[in-house]
Amino acid sequence: MNILLIGSGGREHALAWAIANSPLTDNLFAAPGNPGIAEEAEVVRLDPTDHGAVVDFCRNMEIDLVVIGPEAPLVEGLADDLAAAGIKAFGPGKAASRLEGSKGFTKDLCARANIPTAAYRRFSDAASARDYAKAKGAPIVVKADGLAAGKGVTVASTLEEALQAIDDCFSGEFGAAGAEVVVEECLSGEEASFFAICDGRTALALTTAQDHKRAFDGDEGPNTGGMGAYSPAPVMSDALVEQTMREIIEPTVRTMAADGAPFKGILYAGLMITDEGPKLIEYNIRFGDPECQVLMMRLKDDIVALMLGAIDGTLDKMSARWHSDAALTVVMAAKGYPGTYEKGSEIKGLDEAGLDDDVEIFHAGTKRDGDRILANGGRVLNVTAIGKTVSEARDRAYAAIGKIDWPEGFCRSDIGWRAIERERQG
Repeated sequence: MNILLIGSGGREHALAWAIANSPLTDNLFAAPGNPGIAEEAEVVRLDPTDHGAVVDFCRNMEIDLVVIGPEAPLVEGLADDLAAAGIKAFGPGKAASRLEGSKGFTKDLCARANIPTAAYRRFSDAASARDYAKAKGAPIVVKADGLAAGKGVTVASTLEEALQAIDDCFSGEFGAAGAEVVVEECLSGEEASFFAICDGRTALALTTAQDHKRAFDGDEGPNTGGMGAYSPAPVMSDALVEQTMREIIEPTVRTMAADGAPFKGILYAGLMITDEGPKLIEYNIRFGDPECQVLMMRLKDDIVALMLGAIDGTLDKMSARWHSDAALTVVMAAKGYPGTYEKGSEIKGLDEAGLDDDVEIFHAGTKRDGDRILANGGRVLNVTAIGKTVSEARDRAYAAIGKIDWPEGFCRSDIGWRAIERERQG
């Protein structure tokens, strides 16, 4: 098959690595790609926001499958436009993508389908949202309704912080994403990421992961797009997986199909494991980043075959198997991230760091300058390793990081600490 991958981050490098290893793949192209992706695919000059250009490229290059990595092209309807042109695309259509594109839409769906989630209200003006927050008190969560590049959610520990977050949304800090706001109760418990692949009718459970959102050790500092992740998530027992499928994933798939917006693609549920069981924090409509990196390291089955099953509606005849080894990824970011950071610093030692067969270094925010690799974003590298335990995977990942020469970068030193504590307790 000729396959086109859309995206340029660490998630897409991990997908490129997995797709390139599929026996179904003949030629792999990527747009816009990055230097790491270029080692697995032919990077092409193509603007993913120009849907007509993407369709033309697919026709000219006889592309059999388009894999859409990020959420924005999905919310903008790229999968629909490709399907209308007779080109297979992995990822939900525009109507189904509202599960990530509008937090209010998802909360309303949860209410209709009796899916356990935090109590909430939707607001289209700051005054009403502020009054509601004052009545409820802190801690409380404020969410911009639309896509805000992972920065539209504030878990406010004080009322003042909540009111400021509401004002930020309605003042235009997040653009159109903040035109409406969801204010909801702050759930307590342990977070986990749960993934299922869906074909519009059938949802096939994939596996679990946990990520670290905070910038600094000890889960301190500002929220980020994710500073590391590991899989599996020890907090997710087999019973909790079954409960999540029964109470959250399957009702969502049924409701979306009944509403005429069948969901096909990756359904990524951000969960809070509370004393009452798993509750949905939010949905994403694609693989997580950096969770995708650890999932691809553990996946035993062919990712391309699973994607085709989701498109063709044959997941009821398929299974997804996983290596028993754990996987862990550490994000190396530019100093200053998630605030102001500089681009252009050189990263050395990548070849030596990647010599271990159990380590893969996925590029996120990098660019090539001749023989040099330069930092070109906030989250720059994902140093990913497998091991019999999370502890072993952690040790391999940090050993590789020790060989990378990048003074302008930083990473957390405690990725996987919850799982490692559990391992020590036996």
